[in-house]
Amino acid sequence: MSRAVRDAYRRGEDDETLNPLVLTDPSGRPAGRIGKGDAVIFYNIRGEREVELSRSLTEDGFREFPTAGPLGLHYATMIEYSRELKVDVAFPPEEELEDTLSEVHIENEPAVMRAVEAVDSALGRVVDEARKAGVPVLVTADHGTVERWLYPDGAVDTGHTASPVPFLLVSAGEPLGLRAKGELTDVAPTILELFGIAPPARMEGKSLLERTPATPCRRLVVLILDGWGYNPETRGNLIARASTPVMDGLLTALPFSVLAASGEAVGLPAGTVGNSEAGHLHIGAGRRVFSDRLKIDRAIESGTFFSNGAYRRAMAEAVRRGRALHLMGIVSFFSSHGMMNHLLALMDMAKQEGVPELYIHAMLGRRGEMPESGANYVKQIEDRCADLGLGRVVSVIGRYWSMDREENWDRIEKTYRMLVHGDGFAVKEGV
Repeated sequence: MSRAVRDAYRRGEDDETLNPLVLTDPSGRPAGRIGKGDAVIFYNIRGEREVELSRSLTEDGFREFPTAGPLGLHYATMIEYSRELKVDVAFPPEEELEDTLSEVHIENEPAVMRAVEAVDSALGRVVDEARKAGVPVLVTADHGTVERWLYPDGAVDTGHTASPVPFLLVSAGEPLGLRAKGELTDVAPTILELFGIAPPARMEGKSLLERTPATPCRRLVVLILDGWGYNPETRGNLIARASTPVMDGLLTALPFSVLAASGEAVGLPAGTVGNSEAGHLHIGAGRRVFSDRLKIDRAIESGTFFSNGAYRRAMAEAVRRGRALHLMGIVSFFSSHGMMNHLLALMDMAKQEGVPELYIHAMLGRRGEMPESGANYVKQIEDRCADLGLGRVVSVIGRYWSMDREENWDRIEKTYRMLVHGDGFAVKEGV
């Protein structure tokens, strides 16, 4: 299948919008389709782009498009995508967060620069009106993006970054001093101090203010500039290249902090880029909250992943029924929706548990990925299948089709028909 993906590139296709590729046997019959009584593990994380496809495969009376009817699948997911889904969840939510701030988010350089300038202009209008009303304005961001637009080799990187983000306070009176560095977890305690409210004991972040204001705020404008990272270097920095007089003026005239917004500072594995979900969560939580990814990675490292109840039940059912186990999800070394090591761990576990047939349905197209990376990832999976003596990559599709979240049901139907009926560009096995 990796060769078929490369052939698709030559036809002008790319990873994200790749049309379905379906493995067929020598007679031309689709191999490894999801059938009645099979076991399925959707190993993606995050969740909001996984609900629609999961509904089509598991929901009784699903009516958004014609289906094959109830399939009686034993269906498991890596995390909880929706409480309404009747599925087995391997890593369910551990707790409802309490004591948070709420209780006391294209590869076209000119368009990106216009967007940066539009944000800067809007920032200026908001600050001007707030100043007229005597209301302070807090400005920060959730993660970085276009301040590091290029990979070291000069290729465009449209993904999120590991950059810190700026934090500044446009006060109604005398400027307040700020610590030079901090984390997104420090935003909530800072806001509470501005209002004269003591932070809850569970809020581990520390206020960025060097001193408490003499008079507490009655109102505060909080602006979170999505993806506005801080990078003092100018190479590959589209924020630096764009015309941003408002932000430039604020950073020159006012004290500002630089906040860590990636990796462990936002509950993610060390060295990983930030994202909107982790950024917003930590802005409001005021403490580090371990991400699903980190929990899963730690489970793999400790070995507890391989005794996970949801996965053992799915694999046991495949063995008991003599049916196939299907693993489907994003294929990337790192995506906010999943990682290769999660898939590889599931493949190892399937071998360990004696699963009779293993089929893999790969979804390509992490944002910010190097072009045509998908074929390399599929090849890595094929190599692991060969090493294990178990499993085949039987479907490949771009995430544009399989991971919709806006009820574009034609995209999900295309994915469903690939998975269940074998609709797609036929790839003969062994060719």
